[in-house]
Amino acid sequence: MKRILEPNQTKEELFIIKKMTEGDRDAFRYFFDKYYTDLCNFVLLYLKEQSLAEEVVQDIFVYFWENRSKLKINDSVRGYLFGASKFKSLNVIREKKNHSKAIEHLSSSNMEVDDQENISFAEIDEFKTILTTAINKLPEKCREIFILSKQSDLSNKEIADKLEKLREALLPHRDKLFIFFLIDFFSR
Repeated sequence: MKRILEPNQTKEELFIIKKMTEGDRDAFRYFFDKYYTDLCNFVLLYLKEQSLAEEVVQDIFVYFWENRSKLKINDSVRGYLFGASKFKSLNVIREKKNHSKAIEHLSSSNMEVDDQENISFAEIDEFKTILTTAINKLPEKCREIFILSKQSDLSNKEIADKLEKLREALLPHRDKLFIFFLIDFFSR
């Protein structure tokens, strides 16, 4: 099957892409060497932090390598990498804003988190089990609403209104679950 070149793909790039999809590390290295510095400078414009920009670009290249056989590059490798870098940078900015809002919420609610308090993986698993059990006890429609709310952009107030029964079931575990959600939120 003959592949038709996209407008910005050269025959050389097409050949290197093919080699990379077959697992050729030198082909991957070619793209890494060619675009890494430019991508870091590009991402730095968004994130204003060199180490974070480098981390984002490294993540892009890890994804690029690990998913090489599934990638659909419609324009050029350069266009793909710059587009992915922009998208990832905007996600990082969004996550930073959400992180700031969470810290602000903690501060405004006079809730103190002891830095010395360590939560073990066993406790996190226990919290997950408690949450899963409570969710599974919900009536079908409430459970559906909860699952959908995790995938949509509802405010905490909107979620709480729709999930009154879940809140009642989790009330005795509120403080532990809040810490679990913080850990889960910051580990994404």
